[in-house]
Amino acid sequence: MKEKLSTLSIVLSIAAICISAVAIVMCFTVGKPDGTGEFGETDVQYVLYLGTNDKDTDKPVYTPEEAKSILNDILIARTDGYTIQDANGGWISDDGTEYQEYSLVINLSNISLEKVHAICDELIQKYNQASILIQSGRITNEYYYGSVR
Repeated sequence: MKEKLSTLSIVLSIAAICISAVAIVMCFTVGKPDGTGEFGETDVQYVLYLGTNDKDTDKPVYTPEEAKSILNDILIARTDGYTIQDANGGWISDDGTEYQEYSLVINLSNISLEKVHAICDELIQKYNQASILIQSGRITNEYYYGSVR
């Protein structure tokens, strides 16, 4: 079980690094519409990795469409906004069995860690998960409306 979680953590960490790298590049290449090059306010972005296989059976709890629909309903009721991305994870168990899992990557900003934990508590119950990986980092938010208004 430890090896399974370690492998999954590595795969998810690599995905998060890629997403973070894109965010950093965007921060340094997009300025304000007035051309000052300044950015908006800083915030903490939370990236959640939600597996959809049941922790006890290693089988999917829902179809991908159902999993995403349920997640949309939970997030829209508890956040000011979110982004969901489809992902696939895999790991090899201690006995050498290979597992593949449809996962959902959730990006949240403008939210407290306490609210993130409350959402995760609900997701752990709803999807029968052992845990949800939460990564966080400082970001700069800017709503760009174009150069012509």
